[in-house]
Amino acid sequence: MRMIVGLGNRGEGYKNNRHNVGHMFIEYLSKQIQNAKLKRDNVVKSDTYAYETHREKIMLVKPMTYMNESGIVVKKYVLRYKLHVTHDVWIVHDDLDLPLGKYKIQKGKGPKLHNGLLSVENNLGTKDFSRVRIGIDNRSEDERTVGELYVLEDFTEVERKKLERVFEKITKELLSRI
Repeated sequence: MRMIVGLGNRGEGYKNNRHNVGHMFIEYLSKQIQNAKLKRDNVVKSDTYAYETHREKIMLVKPMTYMNESGIVVKKYVLRYKLHVTHDVWIVHDDLDLPLGKYKIQKGKGPKLHNGLLSVENNLGTKDFSRVRIGIDNRSEDERTVGELYVLEDFTEVERKKLERVFEKITKELLSRI
């Protein structure tokens, strides 16, 4: 089984925030896949979508915790399903080090500071898992909002359209690797 986890914050107030791009991607991906079934897991505090390809089972996960507690959810699923972290776990997250419209799929590399990733790393005891880093920085040089505040702002409509095109590209690349 492979697990793709989209990091974000729970609650309607955060739904369209830049920091929630991981959740947004999971929602997008779940709509692209026929027969992906939603299940709310109140024990682990997450929403999951499960489906099978011709090769294996895939589980899409949206932790329903706050970002800083994401690693607790990831660890519970790793233990429950006996997942091999370096092979089976993919974390999708916002990255302020990348401009909006760019993304990177890498193992063990991430932004300089991201509390959700730190939570995952601390709970798993390793940095050696795959990451889908989705760029969210669209600040001008003249108006450099502090990162901690900027990530909690909502995407504009124009930015959301650009994001959807990025999600299409990521989906093709990610599913070809899994």
